[in-house]
Amino acid sequence: MNDHLAEKILQNVAQADVICQELNRQILKLGFPPERADVTLGSHVQYSLQRDTFSGLDSLLGVWMHPTSGYKTGSLLFHADGTFFAEYDVLQPHPTKSKWFVEAVTVWGKGDDIKGDPRLLPALGE
Repeated sequence: MNDHLAEKILQNVAQADVICQELNRQILKLGFPPERADVTLGSHVQYSLQRDTFSGLDSLLGVWMHPTSGYKTGSLLFHADGTFFAEYDVLQPHPTKSKWFVEAVTVWGKGDDIKGDPRLLPALGE
C-alpha cells in the first residue's frame, strides 16, 4: 500500500465508522433483526484511490467484499471536498412490507450531516 493511500484511509477512518453505524441504523429501521445489521470496516474492505473526473483530485474508494464468495457487497466513496457516499447490499425481502424487496441501504453527506435511505424494488409476484 502506498503512503498516499494509507494517509487517506487514516484521515477517513473515524468518518467511515460513523457511516457504518448509519448503514446499520438504516437496516434496523427497516425492521431487520439486529444480527442483520453487521456492517463494519473489518478486513473485508479493499481500498484504492480513484481520480475524480470533475475535480481532478483523488477520492478514496473502499469496497466491501464477501469473505467467502469474493463478491462486492458495498462501497464507500470519500471525495476530496469531504463529501461521501456509501451503499451496502441487503438483498432480502422487506421484513414488514411484502410488496417490497430491499436491494441496499445508502448513506451520503458531509461531516456530521448524514442522510440515508433504503433502495427498494417491487417484490416479484406482487
